[in-house]
Amino acid sequence: MANQAISMYSLGLDQIETAIRIGGNKRTILVQGHMGTGKSSLLKALGKALPGHIMCYFDCTTKDLGDITIPQLQTIDDQGYVRYVTNEELGLHLGKPIILMVDEYGKANPAVKNAMLRLLLERKMGGYTLDDKSVVFATTNLGAEGVGDLLPPHARNRITIVTSRKPSNMEWIEWGVNNGVDHTLLGWCKDNPQLFHSFEDVKDPEQNPYIYHPKQQRTAFVTPRSLEAASDWLKGRDGIDDQTMTALLMGTIGERGAMDLMAFVKLSDQLPSLESIKKDPMNAKVPDSAAAVCMVVYRALSVIDRDWIDAWMDYMVRLDKEAQGMFANGVRNPKYAKQTVVMTNKKFTAWAMANNYMFAADKK
Repeated sequence: MANQAISMYSLGLDQIETAIRIGGNKRTILVQGHMGTGKSSLLKALGKALPGHIMCYFDCTTKDLGDITIPQLQTIDDQGYVRYVTNEELGLHLGKPIILMVDEYGKANPAVKNAMLRLLLERKMGGYTLDDKSVVFATTNLGAEGVGDLLPPHARNRITIVTSRKPSNMEWIEWGVNNGVDHTLLGWCKDNPQLFHSFEDVKDPEQNPYIYHPKQQRTAFVTPRSLEAASDWLKGRDGIDDQTMTALLMGTIGERGAMDLMAFVKLSDQLPSLESIKKDPMNAKVPDSAAAVCMVVYRALSVIDRDWIDAWMDYMVRLDKEAQGMFANGVRNPKYAKQTVVMTNKKFTAWAMANNYMFAADKK
């Protein structure tokens, strides 16, 4: 029952970002979650949401007690005293609104954890006080992952702890489309939702050979972070032989993931070139397999621009209705970076009006 309750109230990063933005100037949220799932990206997201704030990043794993403050001798009327100067990474010296991310707090040296407590609770350290608008939050891994993230009760009582969930495959694909992730990898993720499952839902590690599991030693495994790294390798595959690419992927996402992904990569041979779609959309190759069609759609969403939307629309109507709907739903997503460019195209508008029935389920 406890695990079910935790799972039910695990939050997406968007939800956590909103909570930090609204209440982070008064209370510190500690975000605990799976490794490699984007907890650190909250700082960048908050920076965009709060443009008047200065972003500050403090990595607890690289700090000892002497890295938090150092004594500085001061004199007033021939009377000496010691003032403690804080680490610049904490941003306390700036005197302006900041967003302070205290990363890997659960892994910090115990002395560092204690030294940070007043800052996390009162927004003070030594003689410094943060600006009233400053936002503070912290991150750590799940204790169940067994990588040393532990907090004593007196520390936990000073903060608000929330658990971030792993993204679903479709949520991560949405992010990937807007962040240049390789289209072949996106297609593989669509067909393999188990890549994003939690080890907490897998009692036997053998049931999911892709992900991290504390009960089985795996030198590499699939996380959203390692998938992005795999995408970077795949983008250079034109200059890398298959053996080398497979070895690189094994060292990035694990042996099973690498072998399965490489098998999927071979489907990319079925894809029409972008140039053929742009120049001759009515005769450009249409892939035979559904997986390859998905890759074509994800590639288009990632790289399309105003100059060849007309050509793409001519080509897209040759695909099955599911693929057409996949492209349209990707465009309609509020987070899609090229939404305005596509939705103002006359051919897309005409197609959307003619196929309005495809969106009926979204409106219910």
